[in-house]
Amino acid sequence: MIRPARLLALAGVCLPLSVANAAPTEAPPPGDPVVFHFATVGDSRQDPDDPRLTIHDAPFLQATRQLARINREVEAAHAQALIFLGDMVMGYSPDRSLLDRQYAYWRGMMAPLMEAGTYVLPVAGNHETESKVKQPNGKTLKLANPANEDSWRANMGDLLLDTALWQRLTGVPATHWSVDNAPASGTDRITSDQRQLTYSFDAGPVHIAVINTDPSGADGTAPVAWLEADLTAAQARGATHLYVFGHKMAYGYDFPVAKNGKAEKMEKETGLDAGDVGLRDAFWQTVERHHATYFCGHEHIFHAWQPTKAQGGQAWQVIIGSGGSPLAAVKAGGTQEVDRLFAWAEVWAYRSGRTHIAIHGFDEGDAPSRTLQEWDIPAQR
Repeated sequence: MIRPARLLALAGVCLPLSVANAAPTEAPPPGDPVVFHFATVGDSRQDPDDPRLTIHDAPFLQATRQLARINREVEAAHAQALIFLGDMVMGYSPDRSLLDRQYAYWRGMMAPLMEAGTYVLPVAGNHETESKVKQPNGKTLKLANPANEDSWRANMGDLLLDTALWQRLTGVPATHWSVDNAPASGTDRITSDQRQLTYSFDAGPVHIAVINTDPSGADGTAPVAWLEADLTAAQARGATHLYVFGHKMAYGYDFPVAKNGKAEKMEKETGLDAGDVGLRDAFWQTVERHHATYFCGHEHIFHAWQPTKAQGGQAWQVIIGSGGSPLAAVKAGGTQEVDRLFAWAEVWAYRSGRTHIAIHGFDEGDAPSRTLQEWDIPAQR
């Protein structure tokens, strides 16, 4: 069960706390050390129509202030890695010079974090892999294409994966890594090379699987066949933690908004459920079957839950697309404070197989960040 953490329960007022050197509120039992400690967040690209857009960010379309703050907090937390869940650039264009400029600005922002000892592992989002394409009927669609995927590899490929640098920064070897371990063209409707877009490796007993949820030919889908084989192999090797990272969520979060004086639910974004729902369901069944946890972005909000709990499911989906892009609940008039905050996730993996997650957040102002929620995921549930 998720519980609010470090909040002052007086008159609904939250107690602002610094998250520097944050740690779980409950100490781990003796003999159960942390085997990997990472942070994750997504969606820092700016919107050209956002009234918050400054003259400094306009050329690069980056939420500089929010991303810089998250980077400082991740550095202070001494996370071994930051897994960034996509939409780090506005993109949506085949213009290589424009893409290179936006990627370069984001890479420049992340460089100090790498130099401080945190490996930055990028995940592709729809803004990276898709371009706007005019159709014969006059409509414009956003479609993934090989040119944008090549631009991703050109700008991010050195991080995917520098095994020597990974070991130096994290202190844990990256094993069972191969750049060729990617979905084959022709599977799950994919029509292009997915190397360095979908990939996986082990960090000790932790298995990290990154999926491209907008591949050429199969926008808005997950590579189910590849993921099933990948997680099966990881479990056979003895992995005790299986974490899947993708951009688009399997299930959208219906956050409350005020309409006509009443509270209603509003889903701002669709994810893997917008296309082939059967393929989405197969993806989630794979996550459930292997006792994995799915971290994703796309919806500019934080929300974590077990989407199929009512049907007996136990797997967690953690939407943490709150890295600086215009917040969905702010734009739509969301009524819950937690939905209107920028946030990032801090995750501890323990030797026993237990996972602890804490969500740290802050508002548009200069108030200190605070831990919003934290919870445990038991070993093998």
